[in-house]
Amino acid sequence: MSDFDPAAYGRFAADDYDRLVENLDPGPAVETLVKLAEGQAVLEFGIGSGRLALPLAEQGVEVAGVDGSPDMVELLHAKPGAADIRVEIGDFSTTRVPGEYGLVVLAINTIYALPDQDAQVRCFANAAAHLGPGGRFLVEAWVPDPGAFRRGQAVRVLDVRDQRVLIEIAQLLPSEQHMRTTKLLVTPGGVRMFPANHRYAWPQELDLMARMAGLALEHRWQDWQRKPYDDDSTTHVSVWRKP
Repeated sequence: MSDFDPAAYGRFAADDYDRLVENLDPGPAVETLVKLAEGQAVLEFGIGSGRLALPLAEQGVEVAGVDGSPDMVELLHAKPGAADIRVEIGDFSTTRVPGEYGLVVLAINTIYALPDQDAQVRCFANAAAHLGPGGRFLVEAWVPDPGAFRRGQAVRVLDVRDQRVLIEIAQLLPSEQHMRTTKLLVTPGGVRMFPANHRYAWPQELDLMARMAGLALEHRWQDWQRKPYDDDSTTHVSVWRKP
């Protein structure tokens, strides 16, 4: 899509992004990523405010990133420990970062932020181009579930606390494999809206993109705790490896 703007989400979300994801414990993800990196450098596509990158760096892992949003990168670099994390600003389906990496990471459903299948195919190729021999590409994403929608619409309560409620309103466009969403963050200070569009894909479709990039499926778990993926899984953590 020619009108795709990789910086758009950050303009809406940067000021409150850390509050949006504060209920997500990075610990299990960081533990898994350290094991998969095997002492090599890690490149994160969609590095954002450093939810994973900063604790990885604290573990002694060399980390670099790509992000489409200057606002998100500014948020990251304002945090302690971020000074040595190199970040290129751009579309992570095409932007190159110097060096060779043992692991490329695309977490928290960010593969769906790309606007269409062509862009997702380019993303896999870009990940493979950054990997050395035996390197891995990891994607964390939800499994599409059109049955969860009624007449193409759904409302989900994502988080409820004494002083905050996080709600997601979604509209499904199955003929295009697109989903339009807006998250509503309700706090005593008011209501914030965070719109986002998703071009969703099934795990097996991602496997095909990986094969086109010369990568082979090594692991598929349902979560960061590495529980087996099965027919009831609503999310997946998939790892493809370069020969």
